Amino acid sequence: MNRIFGRGKPKEPPPNLNDVIQGVDSRAESIEGKIAKLDAELKKYKDQMAKMREGPAKNNVKQKAIRVLKQKKQYESQLDNLRQQSFNMEQANYATQSLKDTQATVVAMKAGVKSMQKEFKKINIDQIEDLQDEMADMLDMHEEVQEALGRSYGMPEIDDDELQAELDALGDEIALDDDTSYLDEVKSPAAPNKEPGADSIKNKDGVPVDEFGLPQIPAS
Repeated sequence: MNRIFGRGKPKEPPPNLNDVIQGVDSRAESIEGKIAKLDAELKKYKDQMAKMREGPAKNNVKQKAIRVLKQKKQYESQLDNLRQQSFNMEQANYATQSLKDTQATVVAMKAGVKSMQKEFKKINIDQIEDLQDEMADMLDMHEEVQEALGRSYGMPEIDDDELQAELDALGDEIALDDDTSYLDEVKSPAAPNKEPGADSIKNKDGVPVDEFGLPQIPAS
């Protein structure tokens, strides 16, 4: 059959978008180089015309400058077109890559859900609840053990009212200890009005006192 109808040509793979973008960018860079050369040539002609007088020679240089300027305009138009093509392809490439990323994300999420479902089947909710109940019971038993170990022995039974009355009395004693008003009632002895060793020293009330200001003891 192949000998009669011939063998079909194998289909070529579609062009890679990244390769096409690189090719367009390369062409754009080449055109930019040509435009730069035309700019240098235009500058040379402008400098020549600035130094020349009006006449056929200057007109000849002007015609060359106009021809170069037309070429520059054509290249600039081509460059704009290539840049727009490159931009459009980059946008298409970005959208394509975003769709691929989205698809990969969906696949990964599906795999994750299946894995979670598989692992969830290994968990028994009833066993977890039973375990929580057992843990609560163990904690209650622990509290009972601690209370038993901290139990007091030989303590007399004391009424709460008696404790409150004793506490109030203790507060009154503390208040008395803090009271310093009694110090105000004690008067310091008056300073002696005569030199120590004098025969008769009296305080302001006329009572004889010794050299220390204390009342003298009458001689027996």
